[in-house]
Amino acid sequence: MSHKIPESVLVVIHTAGLDVLLLERADRPGFWQSVTGSLDAPDEPLLGTAARELREETGIVADGAAIRLRDWQLSNVYDIYPVWRHRYAPGVTQNTEHVFSVEVPRDIAVTLSPREHLRYVWLPYLEAADRCFSSSNAEAVLQLPQQLKQARPCAAPPVAKKDF
Repeated sequence: MSHKIPESVLVVIHTAGLDVLLLERADRPGFWQSVTGSLDAPDEPLLGTAARELREETGIVADGAAIRLRDWQLSNVYDIYPVWRHRYAPGVTQNTEHVFSVEVPRDIAVTLSPREHLRYVWLPYLEAADRCFSSSNAEAVLQLPQQLKQARPCAAPPVAKKDF
């Protein structure tokens, strides 16, 4: 087993009305979060990681047109919860998390990865922040209204090429 890279993305999924989509972790029932995930390779672009994790965990595709990721240009460094440190190289205790958001229609189809999540819920952003188990996730949700006033959509994420 290779170790996880201690650099990740957090993607806050929301509607125009500031309802936020939260996912309940399969490995920790009762732990609610936004989309999160580590880089697959040290050179994977952050925007690509955000798009990949969004697609893998919810089935939502950031196409760069109707659904566009927003890079908040915000990073959080936090201590990795001890229960998950075994996934990282020995001695790694901190992770750097880069924050993104994506606005979607309220009726968008959500297809969870059953390996990662049990269920999802849409909540007004203040309620969503209260439900997040991670303080950095809760803080990002609370910052959502202000960030949307400042943030600009990103270009379309790079599409992985397949050899046929």
